[in-house]
Amino acid sequence: MKVVLIVGGVLCLSWLAFSDLALAEAPRLLSAGERPDDQRLEPPKDLDGYFPFEPSATAEDWNQRAERRRRALRVALGLWPMPTALPANAVTHGRMDLGDYTVEKVYLQSLPDFYVTGNLYRPKKIEGKHPAVLCPHGHFADGRFGDFGRDEVRRRIVEGAERFEEGGRNSIQARCVQLARMGCIVFQYDMVGYCDSGQISYELAHRFAKQRPDMIGTSSWGFYSPQAESNLQSIMGLQTYNSIRALDWICSLPDVDPDRIAVTGASGGGTQTFILCAIDPRPAVSVPAVMVSTAMQGGCTCENATLLRLNTGNIEFAALFAPKPQCLISADDWTREMPTKGYPELRQHYELFNAVDRLQHRPFLHFKHNYNYVSRAAMYEWLNQHLNLKLQSPIVEEDYQLLSAEQLTVWNEEHPAPQGGPAFERRLLRWWADDATSQLVEATPEDEASVGRFREIVGGAYDAILGRGVPQADELEFDEFMKDREDGIVRIGGLLRNDRHDESLPVLFLVPQEWQLGPVAIWLDENGKQGLFDGDKLRREVQRLVDAGVAVVGVDLLFQGEFLEEGKPMDQTRRVANPREAAAYTLGFNDSLFVRRVHDVLNVIGYVSDHEKSPSDVWLLGLHGMGPLAAAVRAQAGGNVDRAVIDTQGFRFLQVQDIRHPNLLPGGAKYFDLPGLIALAAPHETWVGGEDEIGVFVARQMYEAVEAPDALTVSGDSDDAVSQQSLNWLLSD
Repeated sequence: MKVVLIVGGVLCLSWLAFSDLALAEAPRLLSAGERPDDQRLEPPKDLDGYFPFEPSATAEDWNQRAERRRRALRVALGLWPMPTALPANAVTHGRMDLGDYTVEKVYLQSLPDFYVTGNLYRPKKIEGKHPAVLCPHGHFADGRFGDFGRDEVRRRIVEGAERFEEGGRNSIQARCVQLARMGCIVFQYDMVGYCDSGQISYELAHRFAKQRPDMIGTSSWGFYSPQAESNLQSIMGLQTYNSIRALDWICSLPDVDPDRIAVTGASGGGTQTFILCAIDPRPAVSVPAVMVSTAMQGGCTCENATLLRLNTGNIEFAALFAPKPQCLISADDWTREMPTKGYPELRQHYELFNAVDRLQHRPFLHFKHNYNYVSRAAMYEWLNQHLNLKLQSPIVEEDYQLLSAEQLTVWNEEHPAPQGGPAFERRLLRWWADDATSQLVEATPEDEASVGRFREIVGGAYDAILGRGVPQADELEFDEFMKDREDGIVRIGGLLRNDRHDESLPVLFLVPQEWQLGPVAIWLDENGKQGLFDGDKLRREVQRLVDAGVAVVGVDLLFQGEFLEEGKPMDQTRRVANPREAAAYTLGFNDSLFVRRVHDVLNVIGYVSDHEKSPSDVWLLGLHGMGPLAAAVRAQAGGNVDRAVIDTQGFRFLQVQDIRHPNLLPGGAKYFDLPGLIALAAPHETWVGGEDEIGVFVARQMYEAVEAPDALTVSGDSDDAVSQQSLNWLLSD
């Protein structure tokens, strides 16, 4: 471990200016009213931000990056681990013969008593294996039941967007019919809340606006609640899992060639298309229409999830499909800049794989947001080529008989609609959480092999959730602002900068005058570096450490101390301007405050643990409400921290009752909650207060599995007893 505490950075203010300050004050390092130059103080990013894609330099670099991104996607969508696949119990009924194709009604089980609903289109003459196309839809009218009406379709015919007064009234049915006529088996399934998928209502899935107090709780909860966020349960995750189950089912059909599967949809259906194709290896061809861009990323609650677009966006999601054939369609909407922003980078990306001929972009910028005849015609040609349909080009869409909602609906007296509503919603999310827990329990560590599995699942999840490890020393720079001496203590204050991430932290070092490369203790406090002090003197525990020859570091984490404009602690975190009370609109694009504070502490650890001078040990202390943060830091810091003290005070992420609480951590409850983080600290020395052995059973199992049981100390005491016991433990050597 390496550190230099008496640093010689840029001296912005003379330390002499501080020499007359009493020792028992946390000095302000910046001028009154000034805050650190930190990009995180800027307004948070929202879905209308800019989301560029930078191609990797080599295919090898990309493959490593893609693996991490796919895992992060699955974590964000609540699909890590994937829910247990239940029997689909698919029911197909009501076959309609429409001449050269047929239409059937389908419902199949996705999660317990929750169904994917839709229609199956088949060529009339089925011989051998046929390619299949999944058709998710977007927010167009009433989905497959919709009807633009005669007046609207005539307007579209005049502008060249449609060809037929009958067939042009529903673009979703139009593409399904034409694809069936081309020899494809087509499953057009409902978005959650649309058409026959009414168990979760349209208003909840697509128009949610305000938190529901009756759907917040630690034993049962609903979508968008703090508990749903801490378990990574979202409408987008549910829709994605529906897509996976739809794909499972269509691949199982005896007349489907599972090696020739395409997915195509527009708008929200475009989102479903590129997300499914990013995380599932089975689709062979992808055509996401009017959704992939560097601009607006998807405005509906069904297209957003916490963690989903942290430092990424829809262009990179589309890039995950490379080198397989992909056709992107743009219009006069948020995708209009794709010819110059997004597509050139995707083309460069496909060049890595010598697959430029498998990427196409069709910018139909003379049309507004759509999946009209012109766009569909481009899709038909692409699928003809890459599904090897061997049809003569050009393919011209023909008219068809528009079917009504009454003709298409899957529910009737013989097949009654299943139960929905709030009680069902609670049961569904409870099962989703319990199923993940049961899979995680099966992966709890017992031996070397299971330790690896635990680190892959739980550690891999937290790598995605927390986003960083300890930075390299060359990413960090300390600017010294002050230095003074009194009563045998040297105080050094300054700003610790991480230039890579444009972060700046006010840091105060308290160094015993006779310190000779002894231990360094990083003290975390809800009041930042001011927490080193208690009134007019050093906090008792801090004084004890200094008296024992330990250098102590205090830091203002984001929105502590000098980050605060008026000095008041932050009780609620910031949110984007979007008035809808869904956490994903903020935390789908920005790290939570909890995670950003984890990054702050990792910056401090990176600075003190890897310098040209070496302390004997680096310690981390999370007392007085800072235990959860210390546990998360401990999990990511590994051997960069020799000893850690974590007073949990019995905290669990599941208990957070407000989506804007500073301790809200998306995914924090899912992976054994706080004890799961403590387990990831193994085999490093960790002292845990506020818990009994049962509460941290999974951590105890992990420490025993790595043959380091004595490295984990657990105490049920709290408050002053924890402080004294933990310091006794730290100073025992």
